[in-house]
Amino acid sequence: MSRTFDPNKTFRLSRSKIELFVNCQRCFYLDAKLGIKRPGMPAFSLNNAVDALLKKEFDIYRKSHSSHPLMKEYKIDAVPFDHDKMDEWRDALRRGITFLMPGTNFEITGGIDDVWINTVGELIIVDYKATSKESEVTLDSEWQKSYKRQVEIYQWLFRRNNFKVNPTAYFVYANGDAGEDAFNHCLRFKLTILSYEGNDEWIEPVILDAHKLLLDENIPDRNEECEHCNFAYKSTSTKRQQTLL
Repeated sequence: MSRTFDPNKTFRLSRSKIELFVNCQRCFYLDAKLGIKRPGMPAFSLNNAVDALLKKEFDIYRKSHSSHPLMKEYKIDAVPFDHDKMDEWRDALRRGITFLMPGTNFEITGGIDDVWINTVGELIIVDYKATSKESEVTLDSEWQKSYKRQVEIYQWLFRRNNFKVNPTAYFVYANGDAGEDAFNHCLRFKLTILSYEGNDEWIEPVILDAHKLLLDENIPDRNEECEHCNFAYKSTSTKRQQTLL
């Protein structure tokens, strides 16, 4: 498996790299072909803790093949999907669920949070999210489009692995309550389930466009809407100006 794109070797194209391509083709090219990555972000440790605990909680009901109380509250006629590859699918660092895209050397990968199965045998993609806000959680913000693309890629991956997938995906949102009188060693969360009707028709054309881009030897032009491209441009421009003074 090649760490940077080589047309003669299998290249891992993760869900996050597809999202990078959607956001900025120049940043994607620098990352995937030249190994120049965007500056790293700090880990969201509290979010990761919520994610891990939710997985453990839903796993209890997975083993008993029964519905979680939250699923019953929202009248979702399903149970957590019990499959021997569940741990593998969740492990994004090792690959998650994969599919080798025909016509490319891309192995598409994605690490899911959870999968449920309904009474007619359809899989339901589930993603856990954590936040803390006074208003009710929604999926209406512009930046949450990336969340929607995320579950659509997971839906697509499971379909390409010959599973029957329901178009409805769910987000289990944990909203931290900052309105308590004191911390008292405890942060309480309100759990909400938000539904989203996925559409994966955009995915394969985007993957093929990404492959075509990486076969090109020319670095894409700066994306003026990309803050990373603009920072690098302005920083370089400032250094050039200082050299000329």
